[in-house]
Amino acid sequence: MRIYMDTLISKFKDLVGQTVTVKGWAYNVRSSGSIAFLQLRDGSGFTQAVVAKPNVDEASWNAAVDTTIESSVIVTGTVSKHPKQEGVYELQATQVVLVQKAEEYPIGKKEHGPEFLLDNRHLWLRAPSQWAVQRVRDRIIHAIYDWMRDHDFLKIDSPIFTPNACEGTTELFEVNYFEDRKAYLTQSGQLYLEAAIASVGRCFDFGPVFRAEKSKTRRHLTEFWMMDAEAAFVEHEENLKIQEQLIEFVVKRVLEDCQEELKILERNVEPLKKVQAPFERLTHAEAIKILRDKGSDIGDMDDLGADDETTLTQMYEKPIFIEKYPAEVKAFYMKRDPADPTRVLNADLLAPEGYGEVIGGSQREDDYEVLLARVREHKLPEKEFQWYLDLRKYGSVPHSGFGVGLERLVAWICGLHHVRETIPFPRLMNRLEP
Repeated sequence: MRIYMDTLISKFKDLVGQTVTVKGWAYNVRSSGSIAFLQLRDGSGFTQAVVAKPNVDEASWNAAVDTTIESSVIVTGTVSKHPKQEGVYELQATQVVLVQKAEEYPIGKKEHGPEFLLDNRHLWLRAPSQWAVQRVRDRIIHAIYDWMRDHDFLKIDSPIFTPNACEGTTELFEVNYFEDRKAYLTQSGQLYLEAAIASVGRCFDFGPVFRAEKSKTRRHLTEFWMMDAEAAFVEHEENLKIQEQLIEFVVKRVLEDCQEELKILERNVEPLKKVQAPFERLTHAEAIKILRDKGSDIGDMDDLGADDETTLTQMYEKPIFIEKYPAEVKAFYMKRDPADPTRVLNADLLAPEGYGEVIGGSQREDDYEVLLARVREHKLPEKEFQWYLDLRKYGSVPHSGFGVGLERLVAWICGLHHVRETIPFPRLMNRLEP
């Protein structure tokens, strides 16, 4: 049984007619004559406290009329149904305590530009829309954990400091701490999870990752969160089915549990209801042909850019797997397609409605000699990758994995244009505060 010292607004529907005490903030205030209305937020939800002068003592009335936007208050009263709005509940106040009278709040009802709002992110988080986004984010995280545990994936924590880049890129943050050794902030826990599967079979991590690329697109952050998963004895086709089932589950959970949040965000949920397996599937070659038919000059062996992904995802109502990319544009550890060695057994999952990639995954190369040759082809430092190569010397098995970008997933499900709203305090190439 959960025990609360005070009542949460989210519980009001079960407390009609009862006297309760709410502790929170007044996000809007208005008064007229002998009545005042305090729009309250306590973290769990929103309500209106109706303060009628005849029903409260003088101190409470003075506290109510002195309350400013974002003042913190404690209000006691009786829960009642809203007289006009179905499913909405109010608080008929009998006592009001002003905990702290807020100064003039810098975020008003007028339109503010994104830079102003980001400069005041510590306050902007209080807005109903941002409250809703963070609650959806929380629900997505919990849904991922639930699905992974229900399908025998064990949580394994991978390191934040790494001696090498997972994919050989130089766009990482170098850390000068380990004397004469170079270290970097991780871009993925994948390689370490591959080591763990020989112990636990199936595993995942979930944590912050970092990329130092100078990108200003609406899909990129400098610091973001990833869920990486790896599974022993899983090959390409099963890998796609796992991803498919996971995303279907997550979207369904949000639709079930976050109706109020999605309503606040004015998210059209009809497209989300269509996120059901099986998802659409195209090979890279098929995607290139479609893009060219639509006027793109993309090359046969080119990776897909953001505009290409947007074009493709606007054509289908379900997420799309783009599989079997050219090996030359993908990471060294991806297993080649036996039917066409110029391709790899990988797939990117693109979210519909123009949102683009939310998952990247592949079957991993499990042969020692082949992987060693790939390391050398990519001119990677063999010494730093020797431990990773060792995994192919002692009981190597076919295995696959994938990474889910949390912020991109939140942006799509919430219907947000830019990922900067999906994380409490976004870190971009030009933003380190607040």
